[in-house]
Amino acid sequence: MKKIYTFLLLSLVMLTGCNPEKELKSLISELEGTLLPLYVESSKSYWAGTTNGNPEDFQRYAQTNIKIAEIYSDKVIFDKLSRMKKSGRVANPLLKRQLDILYLSFLKGQADTTLQNLIIEKESLLEQKYAGFRAEFRGKKVNDNFVEEILRTSTDNKALEEIWNAHKAIGPYVAEDVLEIVRLRNKLAQSLGFDNYHTMSMTLSDQNPEEISALFDQLDEMTSEGFAVLKADMDKKFSVRYKVPIDKLMPWHFQGRFFQEAPDLYPVDLDKYYKGRNLETLTTDFYNSIGLDVSTIMMNSDLYPRDGKNQHAYCIDIDHNGDVRVLCNISDTEQWMSTMLHEFGHAVYAIGHDAAGNPLFLREAAHSFTTEAVAMMFDRLSRNTEWMKVMVGLPEEEAAAINQDCIRSLRLQQLVFSRWTQVMYRFEKEMYANPEQDLNTLWWNLVEKYQLLTRPEGRNQPDWASKIHIALYPCYYHNYQLGALLASQLHHYIVTNVTNSQDMANECYIGNKAVGEWLQEYVFNPGRCYEWNDMIEKATGEKLTAAYYKMQFVD
Repeated sequence: MKKIYTFLLLSLVMLTGCNPEKELKSLISELEGTLLPLYVESSKSYWAGTTNGNPEDFQRYAQTNIKIAEIYSDKVIFDKLSRMKKSGRVANPLLKRQLDILYLSFLKGQADTTLQNLIIEKESLLEQKYAGFRAEFRGKKVNDNFVEEILRTSTDNKALEEIWNAHKAIGPYVAEDVLEIVRLRNKLAQSLGFDNYHTMSMTLSDQNPEEISALFDQLDEMTSEGFAVLKADMDKKFSVRYKVPIDKLMPWHFQGRFFQEAPDLYPVDLDKYYKGRNLETLTTDFYNSIGLDVSTIMMNSDLYPRDGKNQHAYCIDIDHNGDVRVLCNISDTEQWMSTMLHEFGHAVYAIGHDAAGNPLFLREAAHSFTTEAVAMMFDRLSRNTEWMKVMVGLPEEEAAAINQDCIRSLRLQQLVFSRWTQVMYRFEKEMYANPEQDLNTLWWNLVEKYQLLTRPEGRNQPDWASKIHIALYPCYYHNYQLGALLASQLHHYIVTNVTNSQDMANECYIGNKAVGEWLQEYVFNPGRCYEWNDMIEKATGEKLTAAYYKMQFVD
């Protein structure tokens, strides 16, 4: 009897020890306790560095990320996760979801730790170079806002060429650093069995590289004709504006550093409606009106330009527990109004998925492009005349007069941006496939093909390196386009099922708290509890489709 009892006891111990769900819960708890303080330290360091330009903060950021990388490189933990995943015995949906996410995170971390640390260190140094760079124009250091203002408003061909070239000077300044990091990223990816870093990034972010390529081919076919028509019209207008033949128009004539934003093609000066307006108040009042309180986020944010501060815009979730902040460099223009709506779109999503009921590793957007979709859905409102009537007091008669031009300008913006994302996606894909090729030529070949711009005669500079995303936010940019598709899909669902206006062109959501409630319940709060396409289907009744983007901007 004693022997039987002993056998049963041992069997129970063995069964308990082999319970993968219990083991996984314990492991998750340990990882939460270890990683959360480091996440917070990393976020706070990055916030401090980008707001004040202090090298010590960037160094602290890099050192903290090295510590995080060391945890994700733990082979014992990875083996445990692999064993649990292969067992197929984790049935609880939330546990299984966390297992899948952690497995991919630790898979990436199985590369050589020394190599990972080296990449992090070099990225931090490069971040400082980008943050500290100022274009030099006619003997003065100028920021990106100044560069954009000259490109957008000046008709002085010499000044336009000078300021465009001045901004592109960052390319030679950082190109070798970028290439070194690209080679290191590829080395890391190949050590894990992937062809290159681009393929690895797609796979580890739950995207099929072939499917994404096919989608971009479809988008190219969908938008090429419409864009060519608009570009020809643009060329005629700019030929007159700048007093140069059409075949002599250069990239600096298209009112931006990269031709990623729509030029002022239609006779509507949207900036005048925002001149003197408090963009903080407008943003707060709008989001509050749809039941999404951003007051605390606004209070904790850093919104105005100054020396040493990062010149771009971003949203950051400091602690995955409600401390969400936005960095901007606002001035009273329509572009910055759009940017504020965009970044606070990210912010309300982050606040929503930081719900107490969500496990730590699920307190993120379903995918990076799903939060981009929400941000884009809102940033389109800055040129919506119905929105402007309420928010900035646009008179009814003036709204009616400019409405069609505003709709056309938004369509132009979408088509211009769509063609720009073709350049970014295809350049990154080819760069990581072969970083030793002539990247300067590759860049301009793609710009000419997809944006229909003419390369300056004899141009052989690393202009690709002037785009910070290629250097520091790799293999991400295509998600902006996926976000644009989903933004239209969400918008279509809202106007059809939430506001019931059926008005894809003019719906602006103001004052309708049902919009915020629907977003909270079906998009924000779920976080990463579901795979991204499952979340989209639960929210809209369909998986991700380009149909509503085509309906809104192409047809």
